[in-house]
Amino acid sequence: MKKVIFSLTSIILLASCRKESTPSVGHPPSLNLLSQSINGVSDANLVYYNVSNSPAIRVSFSGGAIDKSSVATAVLLKDANGNDLLLSISEPNDSTLSIQPTKALSPISSYTLELDTTLRSVTKGTLYNIVNISIVTAIDSADKFPRIPDSALLTLVQQQTFAYFWDFGHPVSGMARERNSSGDVVTTGGSGFGIMSILVGVQRRLITRAQGLSRINQIVLFLTNNAKRYHGAFPHWMDGATGATVPFSSQDDGADLVETAYMMQGLLCARQYFNSAADSGEINLRIGINNLWNGVDWNWFRQNGQNTLYWHWSPDFAWESNQQINGWDEAMITYVLAASANSDSIPKIVYDNGWALNGSIRNGKNFYGITLPLGPDYGGPLFFAHYSFLGLNPVGLSDAYAEYWIQDTAQSRINYDYCVANPGRFNGYSSLCWGLTASDEQHGYLAHSPSTDDGVISPTAAISSLPYTPTESMNALRFFYYTLGDKLWGPYGFYDAFNLTNVWFANSSLAIDQGPQIIMIENYRTGLLWTLFMSCPEVQRGLTQLGFTSPNI
Repeated sequence: MKKVIFSLTSIILLASCRKESTPSVGHPPSLNLLSQSINGVSDANLVYYNVSNSPAIRVSFSGGAIDKSSVATAVLLKDANGNDLLLSISEPNDSTLSIQPTKALSPISSYTLELDTTLRSVTKGTLYNIVNISIVTAIDSADKFPRIPDSALLTLVQQQTFAYFWDFGHPVSGMARERNSSGDVVTTGGSGFGIMSILVGVQRRLITRAQGLSRINQIVLFLTNNAKRYHGAFPHWMDGATGATVPFSSQDDGADLVETAYMMQGLLCARQYFNSAADSGEINLRIGINNLWNGVDWNWFRQNGQNTLYWHWSPDFAWESNQQINGWDEAMITYVLAASANSDSIPKIVYDNGWALNGSIRNGKNFYGITLPLGPDYGGPLFFAHYSFLGLNPVGLSDAYAEYWIQDTAQSRINYDYCVANPGRFNGYSSLCWGLTASDEQHGYLAHSPSTDDGVISPTAAISSLPYTPTESMNALRFFYYTLGDKLWGPYGFYDAFNLTNVWFANSSLAIDQGPQIIMIENYRTGLLWTLFMSCPEVQRGLTQLGFTSPNI
């Protein structure tokens, strides 16, 4: 009896399920996307890269024959701005559509094929849900500019990028604007890079020696007479017309010791370059630079005698930000200059305890077959290998923690190998298209690195690594200029960054990204800035005091 009851219950349940799954009268079966392909290739994620400019798109549906009258309004191809493109649509069979744009698509561009729920079957069933197929067209590999010798190309990049600091320099202060849209806001560190770039401009005969002297003297006089200083240190940003501090963030409205170090790196190079014993203008410039240099109270930034340096001090918040300068990053030059001060320089224990964290700065792990001596795994953003070493020559430079040519070269090689391996599967990464560092991105700014990779390539990363990775960097520079130049090359050299996965190209130029390109190209070619900075007797003394050895000291 129990078996009979169970069987009857099962039959009732089965009947109920069958009844529920059968469409009622007036509700025909929905259309569902069965398959899709572009140029014969199918992607289950509905995302296609490197698509030709005349793609053959094929979509098939289940649920019945397609009503041809619904196709024109339900199948749309839109560009990145939402504009509809004209399509040619045919039906190889009653449940398949062949779709092709009537005009060629633009290279390196994003498009979306939208299949709307207004698409119907002949039995009046509609598409079950909206389908969006993402299409990114391939790069146009044709050269955008005539080929020239590599040496001429390097000069061209230096010349065009130099215009950022020369033509776009602030008319009152002469300093470098933070970016090409920042109005009166000038940057201390970027202006230090700009001073070094002006020296390259003189050396490359882009301007005369007298012009370079005049502009740098303008900057020195502004820093002396107008700029707000805090125990001799400058803020990150200031008003280029008045010298008033422009807050960088809520608690960063005073001294920025790292930005000040970048400025001093540039000023000391200028002091060594304009070395005439007879020219009164050059003599006065050196006096002005020495007054600024000797005015920085580096030791005060130990915050009451601690064995570390602090990044910020605010007249409103004092040491509240509490950011120590330590571990491997872009700020090594700060400790070198603090040890090089002519009075009250920091002792070695501040470097060892503060910067090197008593040896915790070491890494020693292997990435892509390369041992990384210092810093975070995979090396961090590439500006770590650039900013401190625009003047500080890493060739043969070593201390208790690393040989710095090996360190900078290892980080650059790991960055390159990571992009070639492309574990994040970002579109466009290759042996020609690489370089992760801090830069703009589509919706902000990020310190890009193998650990924070989101598909953004920054030309300054590979180009400024030219001394460390000459072949790989030159290959990238050629690719950026010849292949991507129609989108990437602007009035101040290469724009800041781009993303080939989400297809975005910056229209911004930043002082801290433009300057290292000019400077490191010159260091690769002649070693100019390395020679100038390392010739400073204070720097030689400071490096020795910290335990460095170098053929240049």
